[in-house]
Amino acid sequence: MAVKALGSSKLILGDDLSEKIAKPLIPAATIMLLRDGEPGLEVFMVVRHHQIDFASGALVFPGGKLDEGDKAPAIRARCDGADGVSDDELAIQVAAIREAFEECGVLLARPKGSTSFVDGKRLESMEPWRNKLHKGEVPMADFLEQEDLHLACDALVPFAHWITPKMMPKRFDTYFYLAAAPDDHLAVHDGHESVDSVWIEPAAALKDAEECCTDPSLLIIDAEEKRRTIIFPTRLNVEKLGRSLNVAAALSTAQATQVVTVEPVVREIDGVSKLCIPAEADYSVVEESMDRIN
Repeated sequence: MAVKALGSSKLILGDDLSEKIAKPLIPAATIMLLRDGEPGLEVFMVVRHHQIDFASGALVFPGGKLDEGDKAPAIRARCDGADGVSDDELAIQVAAIREAFEECGVLLARPKGSTSFVDGKRLESMEPWRNKLHKGEVPMADFLEQEDLHLACDALVPFAHWITPKMMPKRFDTYFYLAAAPDDHLAVHDGHESVDSVWIEPAAALKDAEECCTDPSLLIIDAEEKRRTIIFPTRLNVEKLGRSLNVAAALSTAQATQVVTVEPVVREIDGVSKLCIPAEADYSVVEESMDRIN
């Protein structure tokens, strides 16, 4: 896909200074749950609680930071597809699956020895575990052991990798994964970190994002129209996802695509401050005016 070339530019914050003031990175995982709806490909998204300090009130994919329990050595034996995967990468995959369960009640796991996901009826019986995991009352390893489950890490397909710019007060090192949602798992927001949720076509999500960028009055949630703000990384990943017509196409395309790490930098281009990303990441833009960044 053709992208707009950068004009005359200069880095607003020098590399040396950026490195000195940069906050430590927080490992995090995001999961893009997919399904084939009547109109076509749909992705599950949630609305962040307004009191959360990152992306509050925005339409985002389920996800969150890595927990210490995600790195427990005992979990590896209960992860399908763990062979050849480093400990660090496996912990991120565990975090993605855990966050999907905590935030929207979808569990990418199989009963030991099975090739099928846990069914909807059994999933309902695990609701108390969802609350305990969310509160940090039990480690993931204990949940898997007591329910005799294996996490379906082999169902995750890497899609993107974004690092928060160095000048931001809180920085995340976030890995995005695609996964087909199990047919009988009812995805619903948790009512804590997220206050609303929707299965939405990428084009519809992008339409809301564009309207919010051009009309500031829409930055306030419209309860009737369900318009939401979408932050820059989410918007670009929704756009890239929308190039696929269905779940099978999205997964196969991602499997065949090399993930390029994106760490945006702010540059002054032709007198305008813009957030810039590498062209190799294959998004529709390589620069965005700072006044359009939510």
